[in-house]
Amino acid sequence: MNQNLKSIRPFVGSQNFEVSRNFYRDLGFEEIIIEPRLSLFRWKEISFYLQDAYVKDWIDNTMLFIEVDDTDEFWNYLKDLQLTDKYPTAKLTPVKTMPWGKECFVYDPCGILWHFGEFFNN
Repeated sequence: MNQNLKSIRPFVGSQNFEVSRNFYRDLGFEEIIIEPRLSLFRWKEISFYLQDAYVKDWIDNTMLFIEVDDTDEFWNYLKDLQLTDKYPTAKLTPVKTMPWGKECFVYDPCGILWHFGEFFNN
């Protein structure tokens, strides 16, 4: 079958659904409420579902990578948001340069790890 794939939308859990919803809106995503315990979060062409569901082993092993144009610029954007002041359990890790590219990290309020990075060669 020759299908045109259009998007991928992972499902992400939350320990406190309202806190996570606020966090992702503050991060820069637009929220579209699908139903009371499920929202779609979108930032341009990137989107994911946030659900009101918490399974510790699942959350502790969830990592997502979002490619950005300029990791250093994105890091400055993250710092300016002051997310860790508003969300004490959230964490930010500065840009690291690796052999393949650069990345920085955001841990959401329940511990989901987001990688934001750029590749030197695609």
